[in-house]
Amino acid sequence: MFRLRRLPRAALALALVPLAGMVVACGGEEASASADAPAGQSFTLKVYDPGNSGAIAVGKRDGDFDRALAPLGAKIEWVKTTPGFSSNLKLFNTGELDIQTGAYSPVVGALSKDVGVRIFATSDPYNKDQSGIVATAASGISSLEDLKGKRVAVNPAAKGEYIVLKALTEANIPIDSVERVPLQQTDAASAFSTGQVDAWASFLAPYQEAKAKGAKEIVTEGDIKSVDNTIIAGRTAVLQEHPEVVQKFLEVTKDLTRRQRENPAAFENVFEQAGPRALSGQRLDDAIALGGQVTDFRYPTAADEADLQSVADLFYRNGVIQRQLTAADLTFDLQGAAASKPGA
Repeated sequence: MFRLRRLPRAALALALVPLAGMVVACGGEEASASADAPAGQSFTLKVYDPGNSGAIAVGKRDGDFDRALAPLGAKIEWVKTTPGFSSNLKLFNTGELDIQTGAYSPVVGALSKDVGVRIFATSDPYNKDQSGIVATAASGISSLEDLKGKRVAVNPAAKGEYIVLKALTEANIPIDSVERVPLQQTDAASAFSTGQVDAWASFLAPYQEAKAKGAKEIVTEGDIKSVDNTIIAGRTAVLQEHPEVVQKFLEVTKDLTRRQRENPAAFENVFEQAGPRALSGQRLDDAIALGGQVTDFRYPTAADEADLQSVADLFYRNGVIQRQLTAADLTFDLQGAAASKPGA
């Protein structure tokens, strides 16, 4: 019976490429208070670095966030992170990261490991063809049924594992007939390219890069009726102590998202027009088209919480998490907390 397991150490040594140095802020739970902040600024909100595209990238470049947060005595520190929410849980634990976008599934996984993060905003899906399961050309896999007996890389207790579990469940394929190999995105890309795994449940840029290099697309999130929607999550201590700052961050993000939808070309290649982070040709055209479909963030609704609960239930039924979690465990009432803040 196949279970979620690790690759043999020798195989991993061949497959994994060391991560480039990850630039993060130093400090623990109290590190968000910056001793070097200018006069009038006493709190630093640590936000994942958005890279070279998107609404938050433009806000970083143009200073929208810092201008909005300054009257609250706050500013932004941009933190370099690795691909995927679940690969950055240790940064939340050590107080080096406060805010990151992601999906329902990695927050479920995080809370099951007692990482103090909560979802405070969600959005309707618009990019479900940007993630799914791909297979190597040598694997002979051309359908979900062909995954039986094969090794599939997943980022554990997060989107990759959700995609595999959801796909197999929808297709009535026994979960234990497929070996799920736990690897974060960077490591999975290396394992996939060197044939250490047969398939890979991936998302966003790594997924598109794998397809561009010849990987066969087996199924997308849209095909499997995924409800693992896009969210913004925050470190619980920061949400409780500085809800008005996080709420202002969300307001600016929502405005930038609207602007992206209206003029998506202006939100690509934000910092670099050339080089490894810049897009060109068909990939740039595709990114611009996708940017024109971007949806607004909102406070979680009852319908959102029902979808979130289904993700948590799927993980619990299949032993990914060891205790049942409810949507209430996973979300944070940012609007209510900000309204009840003294002086609000």
